[in-house]
Amino acid sequence: MDARLNLFGNPATAKFVKQLVAASQAVVDSPLPAATRALVEIRASQINGCGLCLDMHTKDAAHAGETSTRLNLVAAWREATVFTEAERAALELTEQGTRLADAAGGVSDEVWANAAKHYDEEQLGALVSTIALINTFNRLNVIVRQPAGEYQVGQFG
Repeated sequence: MDARLNLFGNPATAKFVKQLVAASQAVVDSPLPAATRALVEIRASQINGCGLCLDMHTKDAAHAGETSTRLNLVAAWREATVFTEAERAALELTEQGTRLADAAGGVSDEVWANAAKHYDEEQLGALVSTIALINTFNRLNVIVRQPAGEYQVGQFG
């Protein structure tokens, strides 16, 4: 399967993706835990059906030491006992922030307050930025039908 458009070969999308990657450095450098960031990226990518992002973020998370049990249970995080309360709050915020069209009003006050119990202002900013960024990457890849399965850890940076 080939992508409909070469995101790195097209001048417009290559510049755009380069800027997105640069923006992602802000959340990498933030105090948001790397494991939380990975869980958020995986959950949003599951919801959006982005194979490339799932391939990349699960492989990168495993390489960073994330367990297969936790990776395999992200989609069923509500029933799983392997996530912290803070991670669960981040996953709920991710789901509501990703499914904006499914719920009038967007993210509920209750979900926001729960996340704010576990993350300080800077971490919340990084969490919101991570959710927005992964949704953007998901949409790019899904629209062009970017193939998945060939990602190698560290391939894009």
